[in-house]
Amino acid sequence: MPFKPPEVTKCPKCNQNVYAAEEVPAAGKKWHKMCFKCGLCKKMLEAMTVAEHEGNVYCKQCYGRKFGPKGYGFGQGAGTLGMDTGEHLGNKGGSEMTNKPNYAPPPGVGAHEEE
Repeated sequence: MPFKPPEVTKCPKCNQNVYAAEEVPAAGKKWHKMCFKCGLCKKMLEAMTVAEHEGNVYCKQCYGRKFGPKGYGFGQGAGTLGMDTGEHLGNKGGSEMTNKPNYAPPPGVGAHEEE
């Protein structure tokens, strides 16, 4: 039986060979330890701090900012009061509420009553 070398995979970040001694398995792929960084802030990631979206890896904080829910109540601290739309993270503008309810005004509101 001829010798068969172990299968070597390519790192999705740098497209170089990843050998078993240096691999970090995450998001269904094998990464170099030095390539396994957040796609936005470039912070080194670990198995417990990684979030994957469309083949890219992010730290939990950047993932939440870029892909998480927007609006009041979906953050922590005073940051929830800001008007950050995430455009600096690549989110497109125009994140206005398109499903905003259109209720009729309460009785007496908008009517000018003279005394």
